[in-house]
Amino acid sequence: MLNLQKIEAGYGESMVVRNVNLQVKPGQIVCLLGRNGVGKSTLLKSIMGLIKPKFGSIYFNERNITSFPTDRRAKSGIGYVPQGREIFPQLTVEENLLLGLEAATDGRKKTPDSLFDTFPVLRQMLHRKGGDLSGGQQQQLAIARALALGPTLLLLDEPMEGIQPSIVMEIEAFIESIKRNREIAVLLVEQSLEFATNIADYYYVLDRGKIAAEGRTDHLNEEQVRKHLTV
Repeated sequence: MLNLQKIEAGYGESMVVRNVNLQVKPGQIVCLLGRNGVGKSTLLKSIMGLIKPKFGSIYFNERNITSFPTDRRAKSGIGYVPQGREIFPQLTVEENLLLGLEAATDGRKKTPDSLFDTFPVLRQMLHRKGGDLSGGQQQQLAIARALALGPTLLLLDEPMEGIQPSIVMEIEAFIESIKRNREIAVLLVEQSLEFATNIADYYYVLDRGKIAAEGRTDHLNEEQVRKHLTV
């Protein structure tokens, strides 16, 4: 489904990600682990087209999308929830969700009811401004907005960061439901090794911009991985 080949990306002349090869198979949950500042978010932005790789290729469903603009990647079936959520605080929950449909190729103008089944609190807050929601509710909104187009691949950049434990549990349950149904593949950026081993099928560890370790989570060598996660 997703295949990154020798990706190098960064800002200006500074390369943050170097020679990264990574794959996500259909219906697979893949976790990208690593300390702060090692290039995890940069890699996701490269996949989404927000940063243009200096070198390498990105394939999605066996199609080279390296030169595709961000909106075309969304239309191709990639959903993205950035770190920090980036919802529109002055727009209502409903308006934020409708913006998620802007890239729809089938002309749909209505938010799928299934999103409210997944995150019921959003139905109750449709007319409330996004900026008035708690951090956890904003995260739910950001995920729902990414799901509005019905992606086959979802990129989640530290979705548990800075939110209350009750909503962490709801988001974990949501990812677990994706894993059960195997209808959407997920590339999840996370720092919690425990969560990664519980939810993911496969893991990659990024250290200093390079893949330092990878493998199936049921074969994960905790000692080897932790040395790349501790400061």
